[in-house]
Amino acid sequence: MESLLPLFDLCGTFVFALSGGVTAVQNRLDLFGVLVLSFAAANTGGIVRDLLMGATPPSALADARYLAVSLLAGVVTFFFLPVVNRLRSPVQLFDAAGLALFSVSGSLKAVEAGLGPVPSVLLGVCTGIGGGMARDLLVARTPIVLHAELYAMAALAGSAVVVCGRQLDLPASPVTVSGLVICFGLRILAIRKGWRLPVAKETTPWGRGES
Repeated sequence: MESLLPLFDLCGTFVFALSGGVTAVQNRLDLFGVLVLSFAAANTGGIVRDLLMGATPPSALADARYLAVSLLAGVVTFFFLPVVNRLRSPVQLFDAAGLALFSVSGSLKAVEAGLGPVPSVLLGVCTGIGGGMARDLLVARTPIVLHAELYAMAALAGSAVVVCGRQLDLPASPVTVSGLVICFGLRILAIRKGWRLPVAKETTPWGRGES
């Protein structure tokens, strides 16, 4: 399973980079902006994960493959957006795939580093949501994780399945696949069905109490 971690990271990097590129094109950024957003969306979560684990320099900066994959996805999106857009809701689809891959790879990397169950789950969530938050902030919109249908909760569910499975010494491959399917499936179902956490109700502003 340790040998598969770089593969999961690179796959997550590519799909998150696609989501960043699509978002950039939709916001009419130039080629440089598309490449920047692709890299940020693809690598922010992994960089934060590695820094929190003390794994420096982060893989995204030390391994040229991450930069190459991010830039490739950005170029593909910039020049071949009609092909990418043939998929229904491409940003949401790529984002859900990247969320699943990064959440699972983040949790696995934390477990392999010897961290406990709770930190491993939290690092998986952080890895999954970091890229999407960076992407949204760079185009000046509220990050999806703060308001969309079960975004962080999907990452939490996938990470928890992987970590619990490893703690119970269950076969690694089925546990990993289960975590990926649960995270991706829950995110897509939440989008299709409109599942979301309760939203705070608007109240009377402070200092303007009822008379």
